[in-house]
Amino acid sequence: MKRFTMKDEEFICENCGKKVLPLKYTARDHCPYCLYSKHVDIMPGDRFNKCKGLLKPISIEKFKDTYKIVYKCKKCNEIHKNIMANDDNMDLIIEISKNI
Repeated sequence: MKRFTMKDEEFICENCGKKVLPLKYTARDHCPYCLYSKHVDIMPGDRFNKCKGLLKPISIEKFKDTYKIVYKCKKCNEIHKNIMANDDNMDLIIEISKNI
């Protein structure tokens, strides 16, 4: 079972340059504007991954009563998934879901 370390931090998105505020109901793990993330964790929230590559959103998949964004790391090519946040850019979610 995955260990989860709560890290809900403000950051500047390395893909689009926008300031991203904490989510306040769970850990913020991607940009709500462009949906990119960063390959920083081994276990959720630990910040121990040395890759630090950008995670490009490539697909969307159904997960329980919500969706997950499927990512591919631009540096190491690892596939990673994050649960969609309630303030994510829905137009972009729909556009990415067309890739399925």
